[in-house]
Amino acid sequence: MINNLTHDAVLLLEDGSVYRGKAAGKKGIGVGEICFNTGMTGYQEIFTDPSYYGQILLTTNAHIGNYGIKNAEVESEKIQISGLVCKNFTNDYSRPMADVDIQAYFESNGIVCIHQLDTRAIVKHIRDKGAMNCLISTDILDVEKLKKKCAEIPSMAGLELASSVSTKEVYTLGDENSEVKIAVLDYGTKKNILNCFVERGAYLKVFPAMTSVDEILKFGADGFFLSNGPGDPASMDYAVTTIKALLELTKPMFGICLGHQLLALANDIPTYKMHNGHRGINHPVKNMLTGYCEITSQNHGFGVSPDAIKNSDKVDITHLNLNDDTIEGIKVKGKPAFSVQYHPESSPGPHDSRYLFDQFIDTIRKQKN
Repeated sequence: MINNLTHDAVLLLEDGSVYRGKAAGKKGIGVGEICFNTGMTGYQEIFTDPSYYGQILLTTNAHIGNYGIKNAEVESEKIQISGLVCKNFTNDYSRPMADVDIQAYFESNGIVCIHQLDTRAIVKHIRDKGAMNCLISTDILDVEKLKKKCAEIPSMAGLELASSVSTKEVYTLGDENSEVKIAVLDYGTKKNILNCFVERGAYLKVFPAMTSVDEILKFGADGFFLSNGPGDPASMDYAVTTIKALLELTKPMFGICLGHQLLALANDIPTYKMHNGHRGINHPVKNMLTGYCEITSQNHGFGVSPDAIKNSDKVDITHLNLNDDTIEGIKVKGKPAFSVQYHPESSPGPHDSRYLFDQFIDTIRKQKN
């Protein structure tokens, strides 16, 4: 175990900025695109969210590890972030039901961490400069050597990562006798998204990201779900082709986050890399159909082009972000297909948006009847 009170560590950003702190987790180097999350709770769910694959997580909340790790509270089978930057990393947790401390958890998952940094100052820096690559080193501390390694990190723009985190084998969840059968296209789905469907009585069959249309159709699904996931949606031609073919069936379709971006691409609406993206659990979104507002959980670094969508004859805007007017939801004209950019399963986060799961299930039932 690293002595996180005395062992030094370095955070190096792509623009040459250097921050020195203390090490935790596994000894070594972690690389990826740095991104910040403003959530005050839910660090374990965030660590295990496949949408963070290939990224270094920077937390603005001051305390990480203070309520320990509970094995049941995961969104995938392992930690997905490439490293953690935080202010206070502590093994002294307060929750009796926790299974393990965070240091042991990081060591078992092979994740590096740097702490004892002014994380809010770093957030201000990358908020202004924009998303960029970085590395954490708790091993090599020579900055000139680290700069060479940092220069080799590929840009997130153009990276296809969904197939790296997608299930490798088809599996099912729920009651196989259910009247609602949903085919899940897994681009990096979170467990609690699937739980939200199962809790509503659906039977799910989860398919790897690159499954053929013919294989998906053998299931005889009543509806299709397009999951969240990491990477650049514009690099996923295989997924766009599949979604276009499934849209022709005019069966209900629902997308979340990356699934939202892919549904837009399947309707000729381009995506773009955002300056920083949205990551947190308090983002205000307006439902343009009802006029009501929701506080939402978000995690994305790409968005749907607002200019292209306003001129589209294929989709309508259903949700808008009240902070920056980015597109948070769409509906395909003439088809029972819709999507949202944020995370209605809200794990972590408020439950304002879980009605979307009910909406999807109701749409399936109405079409069947």
